[in-house]
Amino acid sequence: MYQALALVVLGYLSGSIPSGLIVARAMGGPDPRSQGSGNLGTANVYRALGRRAAAFTLLGDMAKGALPVALARLTLAPLGPWQDTGVALVAAAAVLGHVFPLYLGFKGGKGVATTFGVTAVVAPWAALNLALVYLLALSQTRIFSVSALICAWLLPVAVGLFVDSKAYLLLAAGLSGLVLVCHRANLERFFRGEEPRL
Repeated sequence: MYQALALVVLGYLSGSIPSGLIVARAMGGPDPRSQGSGNLGTANVYRALGRRAAAFTLLGDMAKGALPVALARLTLAPLGPWQDTGVALVAAAAVLGHVFPLYLGFKGGKGVATTFGVTAVVAPWAALNLALVYLLALSQTRIFSVSALICAWLLPVAVGLFVDSKAYLLLAAGLSGLVLVCHRANLERFFRGEEPRL
């Protein structure tokens, strides 16, 4: 039990790491929080610093979710039937760390890449299919947020199709709701025709 709690804390601290800010400073670029939407996610880093910085940010945001969840899957096997629950809690903590980071006054990103990172560990086939959907949607709409919202809506369905775990399905439903709520301003701009395109 204590090990599971420690991993949840580790997941949150890992998720709190501001990949976009670290990448921006390492590349000598402007603080993404002062550009565009003011977000530290991949889309805003792309607009502020370009493709290379966005790629590093994407990898960093995915890794800070995937790594603690992978560690939890390896070390929580002794929990038996409760292993999935423990892993799901670590995954949720990592995404919450990204959205509400300890190091940035609890003002973080929208959770898309970190959600993909944890999904890639708990349901890799679901993650692969969602990645294809994201790329297809982006190629058609040229809008990052619309692609992310489509994948968020489909997340519980994809996980339910490929994984037989109630804990992971509840995790997917919770993360789906969180990502959708975090994108409410994007939705408002989209319906006003003001959401920026790629």
